[in-house]
Amino acid sequence: MSNVDVQQHHRPSWPDINDFFSGFPAWGNRRTVFGGHPIKVEEDIKDDKYELKAEIPGVDPEKDVDVVVHEGVLTIKAERSEKKESNGRSEFSYGSFTRSVTLPAGANEDGISAGYDKGILTVSVPLKEPASPEKHITVKPAE
Repeated sequence: MSNVDVQQHHRPSWPDINDFFSGFPAWGNRRTVFGGHPIKVEEDIKDDKYELKAEIPGVDPEKDVDVVVHEGVLTIKAERSEKKESNGRSEFSYGSFTRSVTLPAGANEDGISAGYDKGILTVSVPLKEPASPEKHITVKPAE
């Protein structure tokens, strides 16, 4: 038997429906099923902290970004207005952007903080307790 390192990745309870379409090149500039453009994110859990980084370039974080947490779901909303200065081609996405993720077990919603630097929104969520591993329950036969 060989030892193999296994990496565990946090995944929300419900997969993002937009991930299904990520393999289709024609869908690269799509809107989400529920309206708005998708926000691409990276998630990580380390040192009793959940960290989410969201790619939202070209916005004013004080005016155009809203971060809300409700019942264990973190939602990021952003708005980028189009500034038509020329008749040239543009592949940039404008309008509403939104993304919701389920926070991991033990998330302390009162301690959430967020910052924005160089187009990346970073949301830090302290965890009250480390995510617990699977717990196996012993099943006893009837007597």
